[in-house]
Amino acid sequence: MRIVIAEDAAVIRAGLVEILTDRGHEVAAAVGDAEALKAAVAEHHPDVAITDVRMPPNYTDEGLRAAIEIRRDQPGIGILVFSQYVETRYAADLLAMGSGGVGYLLKDRVADVSEFTGAIARIAAGGTALDPEVVTGLLNASRHASALAVLTARERDVLALMAEGRSNSAIADHLVVSERAVEKHISNIFSKLGLPPSDSDHRRVLAVLAYLGT
Repeated sequence: MRIVIAEDAAVIRAGLVEILTDRGHEVAAAVGDAEALKAAVAEHHPDVAITDVRMPPNYTDEGLRAAIEIRRDQPGIGILVFSQYVETRYAADLLAMGSGGVGYLLKDRVADVSEFTGAIARIAAGGTALDPEVVTGLLNASRHASALAVLTARERDVLALMAEGRSNSAIADHLVVSERAVEKHISNIFSKLGLPPSDSDHRRVLAVLAYLGT
């Protein structure tokens, strides 16, 4: 994969470059601010752009806003937000923006390098990779959180696992239920939230998050 990295902390940036190049990926650019990220993406057309949330000059949400611009202008590029912060203000907007892989992982919760690189590969292929804490933050921050009151506790569990990007079989394993039971829960979720079912895990996650984040 061709990857562009935006991370203002030089040591972390160098570490990401080493991890990815050691595993055969091409890091086309590794930059320290959001404007440089947008320029690098425009120049190199990577498979995935990795960005922190808070970067120069104001260290607020520059990286996340840049990711939204990239997704709007080049929707085929996968986006991975890699941060220590859960920023819900723009995250739901990013996750709801049409097709293309997207992820949001927390730095202090990624303990396994292969898990991290696997998430990047999934995003490059059009899938999702969401930390459970990010999912919880999005659901709690949603102005439509009251709509979740119509769901049962088990349906809310299934919804959270769907938003993490898990397959039906993975959800069944996690909850120790049959895959058919999971399919029924998912059908109920879409019905209760007024969302059409889809055979695509990625599309169904985006549909749910778009609904909750609008």
